[in-house]
Amino acid sequence: MTARPPRTLAIVTGAGGHPGPYELALDPEKSTVDTARRVAELAEAARIDALFVPDLLTFGAQGTIGAQEPLVYVSALSQVTSKVGLIATVSTTFHHPYNLARLFGTLDHVSNGRAAWNLVTSAIGEENFGPDGLPSPEERYARAAETLDVVNALWDSWRPGALRLGPDGRATLAPDRVRPINHAGRYFTVAGPLNIPPLPQGRPVLIQAGQSAAGIELGARYAEVVFTALSTMDSARDYTDRIRGRAVALGRRPGLPLIFSSFHATFGATEAEARRLVRERHEAIDFEAGRALVADMLGGGVDLSEAPLDAPLPESLLPDVTSVHRRRGRVEIFSGYIRRGYTLRELIIAAQDTGHWSVAGTPEQLADAVEERFRAGVLDVLSVGGLTDPHQHDFVVDGLLHHLRKRGIVKDDYLGPTLRDNLGLPLERAGAEE
Repeated sequence: MTARPPRTLAIVTGAGGHPGPYELALDPEKSTVDTARRVAELAEAARIDALFVPDLLTFGAQGTIGAQEPLVYVSALSQVTSKVGLIATVSTTFHHPYNLARLFGTLDHVSNGRAAWNLVTSAIGEENFGPDGLPSPEERYARAAETLDVVNALWDSWRPGALRLGPDGRATLAPDRVRPINHAGRYFTVAGPLNIPPLPQGRPVLIQAGQSAAGIELGARYAEVVFTALSTMDSARDYTDRIRGRAVALGRRPGLPLIFSSFHATFGATEAEARRLVRERHEAIDFEAGRALVADMLGGGVDLSEAPLDAPLPESLLPDVTSVHRRRGRVEIFSGYIRRGYTLRELIIAAQDTGHWSVAGTPEQLADAVEERFRAGVLDVLSVGGLTDPHQHDFVVDGLLHHLRKRGIVKDDYLGPTLRDNLGLPLERAGAEE
């Protein structure tokens, strides 16, 4: 049995940047994916493990729309890259599992095994998908669980040896090795099998975002990587213990799911410069407009228009989290800040990072913060940004990643051709060997 390589920290970056697709759409000489292509080139040069594309299914200000349709976007990037993984965000609430299995299966093929699905259940966008409104979180997560049962069964419907090379050099099919799934559930009836060839990775890597109780249950049962907003070490330890403890109770191997954390970094050549940049950013905040942002972090049903900026908010304002339909994990994070006595001003500042991990300092100091979480076992995948900004790029690649590589925390090169290889994730499924 081949020994597994030592544990290392995987690095992910967003595929967006400036100019964005709206600016590029105004230039007839350019494609709306041009910036993403440049990010992809820089990511591969820096041996970054994967590109990440978010999604929102509604119209809003340009800064909140995100990239274009994620699967199409990363499929385009698959043709101008050869190593970096490709993570597309797609909702289970508004998609059918048979289509999802085919779409992500095809992405895995066109990228030669670099596909990953960031599964979300959606907190917005229902106005575009019929008259029934947004289902409750419980309903959305129940549908997500059944979706994953169907999608995984479809990906597994081709057993080993189903497809072989015949004497004439053409593919031959062993019909008894391709099996219907005959799924009949609460939400879906799917006969199967899948009508595309077996996937290079067996299954694309499954990433899941959601920190509510229902999100933790789904992630513990199915996810290989969970995307989190963990602003403190204590919250990271608590979340990791809860989700991995539940995963072990469900029969999964220890160490799953991997913890994928956002990282809102402010770099400075010196500590004083980093502090100055943070101070200047805080001084530029529109605190009156920030009241609405904090209300949104609390589920949208709280009126903060008359609350004093420099006094703690009363706990009586906190919503019952079970009554909130949207982003319960975010509500729990900001409810915790209020219970710890944050003033409204401090909440508005925290809301600029939407509850995510925020660190300021020199590249070496930021590497210290990352190493602390990595060594504590509460960080396995880290997001970084700013690759297209020359100043920020140097801080990230020649600073932060350089220090982490010197410490043996981030690997020097890709370990293999697939995203599973580079994340150290063996395929988990019935009958699959690790």
